Amino acid sequence: MSNDFIQLIVFFVVLFALAIPLGLYMAKVFQGEKTFLDPIMGPLEAFIYRICGIDAQKEMNWWEYALSLLAFSFVGLFTLFILQLGQGYLPLNPQGFGGLKWDLAWNTAVSFTTNTNWQAYGGESTMSYLSQMAGLTVHNFVSAAAGIAVVVALIRGLSRHQAKTIGNFWADLTRTILWILLPISLVGGMLLVSQGVIQNLSPYLTVKTLQGANQTLAMGPVASQEAIKMLGTNGGGFMNANSAHPFENPTPFSNLVEMLLLLLIPVGLTFSFGKMLKDAKQGKVIFGAMLILLVLTLGTTYSAEIAGNPLVSKIGITGSSVMEGKEVRFGVVNSALWATITTATSCGAVNAMHDSLTPLGGLSPMLQMMLGEVVFGGVGSGLYAMLLFVILTVFIIGLMVGRTPEYVGKKIESFEMKMAILAVLIPSACILLGSALAVLITAGTSSILNPGPHGLSEMLYAFSSATGNNGSAFAGLNVNTVFYNIILSVCMLIGRFSPIVLVLAIAGSMAGKKITPAGAGTFQTTGGLFSGLLAGVVLIVGALTFFPALALGPIVEHLLMLAGKAF
Repeated sequence: MSNDFIQLIVFFVVLFALAIPLGLYMAKVFQGEKTFLDPIMGPLEAFIYRICGIDAQKEMNWWEYALSLLAFSFVGLFTLFILQLGQGYLPLNPQGFGGLKWDLAWNTAVSFTTNTNWQAYGGESTMSYLSQMAGLTVHNFVSAAAGIAVVVALIRGLSRHQAKTIGNFWADLTRTILWILLPISLVGGMLLVSQGVIQNLSPYLTVKTLQGANQTLAMGPVASQEAIKMLGTNGGGFMNANSAHPFENPTPFSNLVEMLLLLLIPVGLTFSFGKMLKDAKQGKVIFGAMLILLVLTLGTTYSAEIAGNPLVSKIGITGSSVMEGKEVRFGVVNSALWATITTATSCGAVNAMHDSLTPLGGLSPMLQMMLGEVVFGGVGSGLYAMLLFVILTVFIIGLMVGRTPEYVGKKIESFEMKMAILAVLIPSACILLGSALAVLITAGTSSILNPGPHGLSEMLYAFSSATGNNGSAFAGLNVNTVFYNIILSVCMLIGRFSPIVLVLAIAGSMAGKKITPAGAGTFQTTGGLFSGLLAGVVLIVGALTFFPALALGPIVEHLLMLAGKAF
């Protein structure tokens, strides 16, 4: 166990050592300051603006920003949908895969457009190389960049005063891809190739096993998709086994690199936030609240998995943990850490089977998705979702001390509160109502492979993953049906775009406000007390909203496990 703690300490030390300077660098990029990549990316940026007819200097108000993002996203969605339907007639398809069924193609197009990367298919047996590269990988870049653009617009709204604009969506999108996502993905991809992650356009190989049977080995451009899959908190695997497949994640070092890529930008953005506000303490407070929640959830998952299932001893297996479904190459600690951070962010990549987690071990990742994945969260989306909780927290504090709630010198009024409440409630309602509908109709219950509370947990997990734009799954639920492909795609769209529009509305409102200097009665939002209060509000909102559903799923399953019953 001491070795496990050493691994965790090394991981977090390396993560923070990389993420903090990255956060300061990203702040420079979005503020238009000089960086070492300007000589390369500057001319390329200008060329893109010229051929696309973009005036990068023309700023937008919040609704223009939102319309641009929505238009860009939905054009990309339908383009990917058509590409999947017609992939059987297109090149770079050495295995001769045909087009996807309409419902699966629609679900997948929505999934990758919304940065969810939910997969109701096996990648190596379904998608051509063209679909993987020109479709899925491209969306990994642009959906991640769109999320970062939204939080940058919100930061501008908080930092400006009496302004009508919050930036230019096309400029923010372009700079995010050129200055941040492409360079880091290139370095990450090369590191992964050095470890044995495959990158080719070869047809699949058929080899003889030691037993003399034929086995087909999938080939393809995996490393290039793997890097941005993790960096952009996308999560969609080239292979069906995702990062548990040795062609995606072959060594302990590749496992470390992928986990670092996953958290690098979400952690770094908290420091970008402080830098862009010209108040580093504001970013550190949010970082502190996120870290508190991450430690709590990681501790829950790790302790549940290291204890294992007591029923296993009854069938003659002894040991301190249960390795079924775990990443046997890397041990329980790396499976627990990966499961925690992939659901803390909106990534969804897996290196172990979440359906095999103990009831409490599975509850922790599920709860993180239900909370809106604010525990660092997806690239951009995690920070703007946490800022919604910041608004709720300062409002609650204002009620307690009898003062008008303020944040960074600006008053939080009824409009901001309405938008924040809606942004929290709409995804929550989507999770609960979607799960309730699936439980009530045959089209939903017929896909359950496990009876009892575990089957309910599989449903809750699926709707939480889709609405939270995560993409991971318990995998004990057959979701490649017309019902699940359609209803989960609706949840993905609501979970992605309703908060984005509401956040941009808040950004526009805050940009137009005056900044009032802090007075003697102003509650400070830059200390450890506020970090604790913020983390507490996140947990209380989650508990009040989802405890009844969780009690019927993983909690009752845990109690029944202790009583000697398994599902």
